Amino acid sequence: MNARSCQVVILAAGEGTRMNSSLSKVMHEVAGLPMLGHVLTAAKAVGANRTAVISAPGADDLAGLVAAAAGETFFQDRRLGTAHAVLAARSAFNPPADDVLVLFGDTPLITVDTLARMRKALADGAVVVVLGFSASDPTGYGRLLTDDNGALQAIREQKDATESERRIRLCNGGVMGFRGGGLLSILDRIDNDNAKGEYYLTDAVRIANEDGLLTVVVEAGEDEVRGVNIRADLAAVERIWQDRRRQMAMAQGATLVAPETVHFAHDTIIGRDVVIEPNVVFGPGVVVDDGARINAFCQIAGAHLHSGAQIGPFARLRPGTAIGENAKIGNFCEIKNADIGTGAKVNHLSYIGDASVGAATNIGAGTITCNYDGRAKHRTEIGAGSFVGSNSALVAPVRIGDEAYIASGSVITEDVEDRALAVARGRQVNKAGWMERFRSRQRD
Repeated sequence: MNARSCQVVILAAGEGTRMNSSLSKVMHEVAGLPMLGHVLTAAKAVGANRTAVISAPGADDLAGLVAAAAGETFFQDRRLGTAHAVLAARSAFNPPADDVLVLFGDTPLITVDTLARMRKALADGAVVVVLGFSASDPTGYGRLLTDDNGALQAIREQKDATESERRIRLCNGGVMGFRGGGLLSILDRIDNDNAKGEYYLTDAVRIANEDGLLTVVVEAGEDEVRGVNIRADLAAVERIWQDRRRQMAMAQGATLVAPETVHFAHDTIIGRDVVIEPNVVFGPGVVVDDGARINAFCQIAGAHLHSGAQIGPFARLRPGTAIGENAKIGNFCEIKNADIGTGAKVNHLSYIGDASVGAATNIGAGTITCNYDGRAKHRTEIGAGSFVGSNSALVAPVRIGDEAYIASGSVITEDVEDRALAVARGRQVNKAGWMERFRSRQRD
Protein backbone atom coordinates (compact mmCIF):
# COMPACT_ATOMS: atom_id res chain seq x y z
CA MET A 1 0.00 0.00 0.00
CA ASN A 2 2.90 2.35 0.66
CA ALA A 3 3.64 2.42 -3.06
CA ARG A 4 0.13 3.67 -3.79
CA SER A 5 -0.57 7.39 -3.88
CA CYS A 6 -3.35 8.76 -1.72
CA GLN A 7 -5.50 11.86 -1.76
CA VAL A 8 -7.79 12.93 1.04
CA VAL A 9 -10.80 15.19 0.58
CA ILE A 10 -12.21 16.67 3.79
CA LEU A 11 -15.73 18.08 3.69
CA ALA A 12 -15.78 21.12 5.98
CA ALA A 13 -18.32 23.48 4.43
CA GLY A 14 -21.06 22.98 7.01
CA GLU A 15 -22.15 26.22 8.62
CA GLY A 16 -22.78 24.68 12.03
CA THR A 17 -25.51 27.14 12.91
CA ARG A 18 -26.64 24.98 15.82
CA MET A 19 -23.27 25.56 17.50
CA ASN A 20 -24.37 29.22 17.93
CA SER A 21 -20.82 30.44 17.35
CA SER A 22 -18.82 32.86 15.24
CA LEU A 23 -16.32 30.04 14.61
CA SER A 24 -16.66 27.59 11.75
CA LYS A 25 -17.98 24.35 13.19
CA VAL A 26 -14.87 22.35 12.36
CA MET A 27 -12.69 24.87 14.20
CA HIS A 28 -14.16 24.02 17.59
CA GLU A 29 -11.54 22.19 19.63
CA VAL A 30 -11.21 18.70 20.99
CA ALA A 31 -8.25 18.24 23.34
CA GLY A 32 -6.95 21.68 22.39
CA LEU A 33 -6.93 21.08 18.62
CA PRO A 34 -9.69 22.06 16.15
CA MET A 35 -11.73 19.08 14.96
CA LEU A 36 -10.45 19.72 11.46
CA GLY A 37 -6.92 19.48 12.82
CA HIS A 38 -7.58 15.97 14.10
CA VAL A 39 -8.81 14.90 10.67
CA LEU A 40 -5.85 16.56 8.92
CA THR A 41 -3.51 14.72 11.28
CA ALA A 42 -5.16 11.39 10.48
CA ALA A 43 -4.92 12.14 6.75
CA LYS A 44 -1.19 12.78 7.01
CA ALA A 45 -0.63 9.68 9.13
CA VAL A 46 -2.40 7.41 6.62
CA GLY A 47 -0.05 8.61 3.87
CA ALA A 48 -1.97 11.32 2.04
CA ASN A 49 0.15 12.87 -0.69
CA ARG A 50 -2.39 15.61 -1.22
CA THR A 51 -5.19 16.94 0.97
CA ALA A 52 -8.11 19.07 -0.21
CA VAL A 53 -10.40 20.79 2.29
CA ILE A 54 -13.82 21.84 1.02
CA SER A 55 -14.88 25.01 2.81
CA ALA A 56 -17.71 27.49 2.63
CA PRO A 57 -16.89 30.94 1.20
CA GLY A 58 -15.95 33.33 3.99
CA ALA A 59 -14.75 30.64 6.40
CA ASP A 60 -11.38 32.33 6.68
CA ASP A 61 -10.60 30.87 10.10
CA LEU A 62 -9.75 27.53 8.44
CA ALA A 63 -7.06 28.88 6.14
CA GLY A 64 -4.11 28.94 8.53
CA LEU A 65 -4.76 25.44 9.85
CA VAL A 66 -5.10 23.98 6.36
CA ALA A 67 -1.97 25.74 5.12
CA ALA A 68 0.05 24.53 8.12
CA ALA A 69 -0.93 20.98 7.19
CA ALA A 70 0.20 21.57 3.59
CA GLY A 71 -3.40 21.22 2.43
CA GLU A 72 -5.37 23.09 -0.22
CA THR A 73 -8.67 24.87 0.31
CA PHE A 74 -11.51 24.69 -2.20
CA PHE A 75 -14.85 26.45 -1.88
CA GLN A 76 -18.32 25.01 -2.29
CA ASP A 77 -20.21 28.09 -3.41
CA ARG A 78 -23.62 26.45 -3.03
CA ARG A 79 -24.55 23.62 -0.70
CA LEU A 80 -25.93 21.06 -3.13
CA GLY A 81 -24.91 17.83 -1.44
CA THR A 82 -21.84 15.78 -0.64
CA ALA A 83 -21.03 14.76 -4.23
CA HIS A 84 -21.27 18.40 -5.29
CA ALA A 85 -18.87 19.28 -2.45
CA VAL A 86 -16.27 16.72 -3.57
CA LEU A 87 -16.46 18.03 -7.12
CA ALA A 88 -15.50 21.48 -5.84
CA ALA A 89 -11.97 20.02 -5.76
CA ARG A 90 -12.17 18.66 -9.33
CA SER A 91 -8.90 20.34 -10.35
CA ALA A 92 -7.10 18.48 -7.57
CA PHE A 93 -7.92 15.10 -9.15
CA ASN A 94 -5.58 15.65 -12.06
CA PRO A 95 -3.60 13.46 -12.11
CA PRO A 96 -5.75 11.09 -10.02
CA ALA A 97 -4.30 9.37 -6.97
CA ASP A 98 -4.54 5.62 -6.59
CA ASP A 99 -6.69 6.02 -3.49
CA VAL A 100 -9.09 8.85 -2.67
CA LEU A 101 -10.60 9.06 0.82
CA VAL A 102 -13.52 11.39 1.54
CA LEU A 103 -13.65 12.40 5.22
CA PHE A 104 -15.64 14.87 7.30
CA GLY A 105 -14.14 17.76 9.24
CA ASP A 106 -16.54 17.28 12.16
CA THR A 107 -15.72 13.62 12.89
CA PRO A 108 -12.43 13.99 14.79
CA LEU A 109 -12.38 10.48 16.30
CA ILE A 110 -11.59 8.69 13.03
CA THR A 111 -8.47 6.53 13.47
CA VAL A 112 -5.50 5.95 11.22
CA ASP A 113 -6.02 2.19 11.52
CA THR A 114 -9.51 2.47 10.03
CA LEU A 115 -8.33 4.65 7.15
CA ALA A 116 -5.48 2.23 6.47
CA ARG A 117 -7.97 -0.64 6.26
CA MET A 118 -10.00 1.34 3.75
CA ARG A 119 -6.88 1.88 1.65
CA LYS A 120 -6.09 -1.83 1.83
CA ALA A 121 -9.58 -2.64 0.55
CA LEU A 122 -8.94 -0.37 -2.44
CA ALA A 123 -5.55 -1.98 -3.03
CA ASP A 124 -7.25 -5.40 -2.93
CA GLY A 125 -9.59 -4.52 -5.80
CA ALA A 126 -12.50 -2.49 -4.47
CA VAL A 127 -13.52 0.55 -6.49
CA VAL A 128 -15.78 2.03 -3.80
CA VAL A 129 -15.36 1.52 -0.05
CA VAL A 130 -17.95 2.63 2.49
CA LEU A 131 -17.15 2.93 6.19
CA GLY A 132 -19.85 1.21 8.20
CA PHE A 133 -20.59 0.73 11.88
CA SER A 134 -22.85 -1.43 13.97
CA ALA A 135 -25.26 1.06 15.51
CA SER A 136 -26.55 0.66 19.05
CA ASP A 137 -29.71 2.34 17.73
CA PRO A 138 -29.86 2.35 13.91
CA THR A 139 -32.92 4.61 13.73
CA GLY A 140 -32.35 7.37 11.21
CA TYR A 141 -29.20 5.93 9.63
CA GLY A 142 -28.82 4.57 6.15
CA ARG A 143 -28.56 0.76 6.24
CA LEU A 144 -25.78 -1.07 4.39
CA LEU A 145 -27.12 -4.02 2.38
CA THR A 146 -24.53 -6.66 1.55
CA ASP A 147 -24.64 -9.97 -0.31
CA ASP A 148 -23.51 -13.35 0.98
CA ASN A 149 -19.91 -12.56 -0.01
CA GLY A 150 -19.89 -9.28 1.88
CA ALA A 151 -20.03 -7.05 -1.20
CA LEU A 152 -22.05 -3.87 -0.70
CA GLN A 153 -25.22 -3.90 -2.79
CA ALA A 154 -26.93 -0.70 -1.70
CA ILE A 155 -27.31 2.00 0.93
CA ARG A 156 -30.94 2.15 1.95
CA GLU A 157 -32.18 5.26 3.73
CA GLN A 158 -34.50 4.73 6.69
CA LYS A 159 -37.57 6.14 4.92
CA ASP A 160 -37.05 3.82 1.95
CA ALA A 161 -36.18 0.68 3.91
CA THR A 162 -38.48 -2.32 4.29
CA GLU A 163 -39.37 -3.63 7.72
CA SER A 164 -36.68 -6.33 7.52
CA GLU A 165 -34.08 -3.86 6.24
CA ARG A 166 -34.78 -1.56 9.17
CA ARG A 167 -33.70 -4.35 11.51
CA ILE A 168 -30.21 -4.26 9.98
CA ARG A 169 -27.73 -2.71 12.42
CA LEU A 170 -24.89 -2.18 9.94
CA CYS A 171 -25.17 1.51 9.09
CA ASN A 172 -23.50 4.06 6.86
CA GLY A 173 -20.80 6.10 8.60
CA GLY A 174 -20.46 8.57 5.74
CA VAL A 175 -16.71 8.22 5.14
CA MET A 176 -15.95 6.74 1.72
CA GLY A 177 -12.98 5.63 -0.35
CA PHE A 178 -12.59 5.47 -4.13
CA ARG A 179 -10.15 4.15 -6.65
CA GLY A 180 -8.91 7.44 -8.03
CA GLY A 181 -8.85 6.54 -11.69
CA GLY A 182 -12.61 6.07 -11.87
CA LEU A 183 -13.69 8.72 -9.37
CA LEU A 184 -14.72 11.51 -11.76
CA SER A 185 -16.52 9.08 -14.04
CA ILE A 186 -18.70 8.04 -11.11
CA LEU A 187 -19.18 11.51 -9.63
CA ASP A 188 -20.20 13.05 -12.96
CA ARG A 189 -23.04 10.52 -13.26
CA ILE A 190 -24.60 11.32 -9.89
CA ASP A 191 -27.82 13.27 -10.40
CA ASN A 192 -30.05 15.29 -8.11
CA ASP A 193 -33.29 13.47 -8.81
CA ASN A 194 -34.44 13.43 -5.19
CA ALA A 195 -36.67 15.40 -2.84
CA LYS A 196 -33.94 17.86 -1.87
CA GLY A 197 -32.49 18.29 -5.32
CA GLU A 198 -29.00 17.49 -4.05
CA TYR A 199 -26.13 15.37 -5.34
CA TYR A 200 -25.45 12.57 -2.86
CA LEU A 201 -22.08 10.86 -2.68
CA THR A 202 -23.76 7.66 -1.52
CA ASP A 203 -25.26 7.27 -5.03
CA ALA A 204 -21.76 6.21 -6.06
CA VAL A 205 -22.53 2.77 -4.65
CA ARG A 206 -25.47 2.29 -7.00
CA ILE A 207 -23.50 3.52 -10.03
CA ALA A 208 -20.52 1.29 -9.25
CA ASN A 209 -22.75 -1.74 -8.88
CA GLU A 210 -24.52 -0.97 -12.17
CA ASP A 211 -21.07 -0.97 -13.79
CA GLY A 212 -20.23 -4.33 -12.22
CA LEU A 213 -17.51 -2.80 -10.02
CA LEU A 214 -16.67 -4.10 -6.58
CA THR A 215 -18.02 -2.09 -3.64
CA VAL A 216 -17.25 -3.17 -0.08
CA VAL A 217 -17.78 -2.18 3.53
CA VAL A 218 -15.04 -1.61 6.08
CA GLU A 219 -16.44 -1.60 9.60
CA ALA A 220 -15.34 0.69 12.44
CA GLY A 221 -16.56 1.40 15.95
CA GLU A 222 -19.57 3.67 16.33
CA ASP A 223 -17.54 6.33 18.14
CA GLU A 224 -15.21 6.80 15.18
CA VAL A 225 -17.94 8.18 12.96
CA ARG A 226 -19.58 10.26 15.67
CA GLY A 227 -20.19 13.72 14.24
CA VAL A 228 -20.61 17.07 15.98
CA ASN A 229 -23.64 19.27 15.34
CA ILE A 230 -24.29 20.87 18.73
CA ARG A 231 -22.15 21.70 21.75
CA ALA A 232 -23.39 18.64 23.61
CA ASP A 233 -21.98 16.52 20.76
CA LEU A 234 -18.66 18.33 21.15
CA ALA A 235 -18.60 17.52 24.87
CA ALA A 236 -19.40 13.86 24.14
CA VAL A 237 -16.57 13.62 21.61
CA GLU A 238 -14.19 15.25 24.11
CA ARG A 239 -15.11 12.63 26.72
CA ILE A 240 -14.48 9.79 24.31
CA TRP A 241 -11.16 11.24 23.16
CA GLN A 242 -9.98 11.79 26.74
CA ASP A 243 -10.92 8.28 27.80
CA ARG A 244 -8.98 6.83 24.86
CA ARG A 245 -5.93 8.87 25.81
CA ARG A 246 -6.12 7.97 29.49
CA GLN A 247 -6.27 4.28 28.64
CA MET A 248 -3.27 4.71 26.33
CA ALA A 249 -1.24 6.51 29.00
CA MET A 250 -1.86 3.77 31.54
CA ALA A 251 -1.14 1.01 29.01
CA GLN A 252 2.19 2.70 28.28
CA GLY A 253 3.23 2.65 31.93
CA ALA A 254 1.88 5.80 33.60
CA THR A 255 -0.14 5.79 36.82
CA LEU A 256 -3.28 7.93 36.82
CA VAL A 257 -4.62 7.94 40.36
CA ALA A 258 -8.08 9.16 39.28
CA PRO A 259 -8.07 8.82 35.47
CA GLU A 260 -11.44 10.46 34.91
CA THR A 261 -10.12 13.75 36.37
CA VAL A 262 -7.01 14.04 34.20
CA HIS A 263 -7.36 15.97 30.94
CA PHE A 264 -4.77 15.61 28.18
CA ALA A 265 -4.08 17.76 25.14
CA HIS A 266 -3.89 16.28 21.66
CA ASP A 267 -0.07 16.21 21.71
CA THR A 268 0.71 15.36 25.35
CA ILE A 269 3.63 12.94 25.70
CA ILE A 270 3.81 10.90 28.93
CA GLY A 271 6.71 8.59 29.82
CA ARG A 272 6.82 5.42 31.87
CA ASP A 273 6.47 5.39 35.65
CA VAL A 274 5.00 8.86 35.64
CA VAL A 275 2.48 9.42 38.44
CA ILE A 276 -0.37 11.86 37.84
CA GLU A 277 -2.60 12.68 40.78
CA PRO A 278 -6.23 13.88 40.47
CA ASN A 279 -7.38 17.03 38.69
CA VAL A 280 -4.40 17.69 36.44
CA VAL A 281 -5.01 19.56 33.18
CA PHE A 282 -2.55 19.50 30.27
CA GLY A 283 -2.52 22.18 27.61
CA PRO A 284 -0.73 21.71 24.28
CA GLY A 285 3.00 21.13 24.04
CA VAL A 286 3.76 19.10 27.18
CA VAL A 287 6.40 16.38 27.45
CA VAL A 288 6.74 14.43 30.71
CA ASP A 289 9.78 12.18 30.95
CA ASP A 290 10.00 8.87 32.81
CA GLY A 291 9.57 8.91 36.57
CA ALA A 292 8.19 12.42 36.97
CA ARG A 293 5.38 13.07 39.41
CA ILE A 294 2.57 15.60 39.04
CA ASN A 295 0.59 16.15 42.19
CA ALA A 296 -3.04 17.18 42.38
CA PHE A 297 -4.61 20.30 40.89
CA CYS A 298 -1.89 21.36 38.47
CA GLN A 299 -2.23 23.08 35.09
CA ILE A 300 0.61 22.55 32.62
CA ALA A 301 1.09 23.84 29.07
CA GLY A 302 4.10 24.16 26.79
CA ALA A 303 6.46 22.59 29.32
CA HIS A 304 9.04 19.80 29.48
CA LEU A 305 9.33 17.87 32.74
CA HIS A 306 12.53 15.87 32.90
CA SER A 307 12.99 12.56 34.72
CA GLY A 308 12.22 12.63 38.40
CA ALA A 309 10.75 16.13 38.43
CA GLN A 310 8.01 16.77 40.98
CA ILE A 311 5.26 19.30 40.41
CA GLY A 312 2.59 20.67 42.75
CA PRO A 313 0.12 20.34 44.22
CA PHE A 314 -1.61 23.47 42.93
CA ALA A 315 1.15 24.54 40.53
CA ARG A 316 0.93 26.18 37.13
CA LEU A 317 3.56 25.68 34.43
CA ARG A 318 3.23 27.97 31.42
CA PRO A 319 4.75 27.76 27.93
CA GLY A 320 8.52 27.83 27.59
CA THR A 321 9.15 26.03 30.87
CA ALA A 322 11.68 23.25 31.36
CA ILE A 323 11.93 21.49 34.72
CA GLY A 324 15.24 19.66 35.19
CA GLU A 325 15.85 16.18 36.53
CA ASN A 326 14.74 15.73 40.13
CA ALA A 327 13.79 19.40 40.40
CA LYS A 328 10.79 20.33 42.49
CA ILE A 329 8.07 22.90 41.94
CA GLY A 330 5.82 23.11 44.98
CA ASN A 331 2.40 24.37 45.91
CA PHE A 332 1.00 27.59 44.51
CA CYS A 333 4.00 28.29 42.29
CA GLU A 334 3.85 29.62 38.73
CA ILE A 335 6.68 29.08 36.24
CA LYS A 336 6.74 30.75 32.82
CA ASN A 337 9.40 30.70 30.09
CA ALA A 338 11.98 29.50 32.58
CA ASP A 339 14.58 26.76 32.92
CA ILE A 340 14.74 25.15 36.34
CA GLY A 341 18.01 23.23 36.74
CA THR A 342 18.68 19.71 37.98
CA GLY A 343 17.72 19.29 41.61
CA ALA A 344 16.61 22.90 42.04
CA LYS A 345 13.67 23.70 44.30
CA VAL A 346 10.93 26.29 44.01
CA ASN A 347 8.80 25.04 46.83
CA HIS A 348 6.19 27.58 47.87
CA LEU A 349 4.17 30.54 46.62
CA SER A 350 6.67 31.82 44.06
CA TYR A 351 6.55 33.24 40.54
CA ILE A 352 9.55 32.52 38.30
CA GLY A 353 9.15 34.01 34.83
CA ASP A 354 11.65 34.66 32.01
CA ALA A 355 14.40 33.16 34.09
CA SER A 356 16.95 30.41 34.49
CA VAL A 357 17.61 28.74 37.83
CA GLY A 358 20.82 26.77 38.21
CA ALA A 359 21.23 23.23 39.49
CA ALA A 360 20.62 22.64 43.20
CA THR A 361 19.52 26.23 43.81
CA ASN A 362 16.81 26.85 46.39
CA ILE A 363 14.18 29.53 45.83
CA GLY A 364 12.48 30.58 49.07
CA ALA A 365 8.77 31.05 49.60
CA GLY A 366 7.21 34.14 48.12
CA THR A 367 10.08 34.92 45.74
CA ILE A 368 9.19 36.63 42.48
CA THR A 369 11.11 37.59 39.39
CA CYS A 370 9.99 41.07 38.36
CA ASN A 371 10.30 40.46 34.64
CA TYR A 372 8.01 43.10 33.13
CA ASP A 373 8.72 46.84 33.17
CA GLY A 374 5.41 47.83 31.60
CA ARG A 375 6.72 47.61 28.05
CA ALA A 376 9.12 44.68 27.72
CA LYS A 377 10.05 41.43 29.41
CA HIS A 378 13.54 40.99 30.90
CA ARG A 379 15.42 37.92 32.05
CA THR A 380 16.72 36.84 35.44
CA GLU A 381 19.73 34.52 35.64
CA ILE A 382 20.32 32.60 38.88
CA GLY A 383 23.44 30.44 39.14
CA ALA A 384 23.95 26.94 40.51
CA GLY A 385 23.91 26.17 44.20
CA SER A 386 22.49 29.53 45.22
CA PHE A 387 20.01 30.35 47.95
CA VAL A 388 17.31 32.96 47.50
CA GLY A 389 15.65 33.84 50.79
CA SER A 390 11.91 34.03 51.26
CA ASN A 391 9.92 37.05 50.12
CA SER A 392 12.63 38.33 47.78
CA ALA A 393 12.00 40.31 44.60
CA LEU A 394 14.51 39.95 41.77
CA VAL A 395 14.15 42.93 39.43
CA ALA A 396 15.16 41.93 35.91
CA PRO A 397 17.42 42.19 34.08
CA VAL A 398 19.65 40.85 36.80
CA ARG A 399 22.17 38.06 37.34
CA ILE A 400 22.81 36.17 40.55
CA GLY A 401 26.02 34.17 40.51
CA ASP A 402 26.82 30.62 41.58
CA GLU A 403 26.55 29.81 45.30
CA ALA A 404 25.29 33.29 46.07
CA TYR A 405 23.05 34.01 49.04
CA ILE A 406 20.12 36.46 48.90
CA ALA A 407 18.90 37.57 52.29
CA SER A 408 15.19 37.15 52.94
CA GLY A 409 13.01 40.12 52.07
CA SER A 410 15.55 41.66 49.67
CA VAL A 411 14.73 43.61 46.53
CA ILE A 412 17.63 42.83 44.18
CA THR A 413 18.21 45.37 41.42
CA GLU A 414 21.92 44.81 40.74
CA ASP A 415 23.96 41.74 39.77
CA VAL A 416 25.26 39.58 42.60
CA GLU A 417 28.66 37.96 42.13
CA ASP A 418 29.50 34.32 42.81
CA ARG A 419 29.47 33.28 46.50
CA ALA A 420 28.42 36.75 47.66
CA LEU A 421 25.77 37.71 50.20
CA ALA A 422 23.27 40.31 48.99
CA VAL A 423 21.13 42.22 51.48
CA ALA A 424 18.73 44.80 50.04
CA ARG A 425 16.26 45.82 52.70
CA GLY A 426 15.81 48.53 55.30
CA ARG A 427 17.74 48.14 58.55
CA GLN A 428 15.62 47.00 61.50
CA VAL A 429 15.08 49.60 64.26
CA ASN A 430 13.57 48.69 67.67
CA LYS A 431 12.10 51.56 69.74
CA ALA A 432 11.72 50.64 73.41
CA GLY A 433 8.46 51.69 75.09
CA TRP A 434 6.85 52.81 71.86
CA MET A 435 3.58 50.92 72.42
CA GLU A 436 2.91 52.65 75.78
CA ARG A 437 3.30 56.08 74.20
CA PHE A 438 1.15 55.04 71.23
CA ARG A 439 -1.71 53.86 73.43
CA SER A 440 -1.51 56.99 75.58
CA ARG A 441 -2.00 59.14 72.49
CA GLN A 442 -4.99 57.02 71.47
CA ARG A 443 -6.66 57.61 74.90
CA ASP A 444 -6.12 61.34 74.65
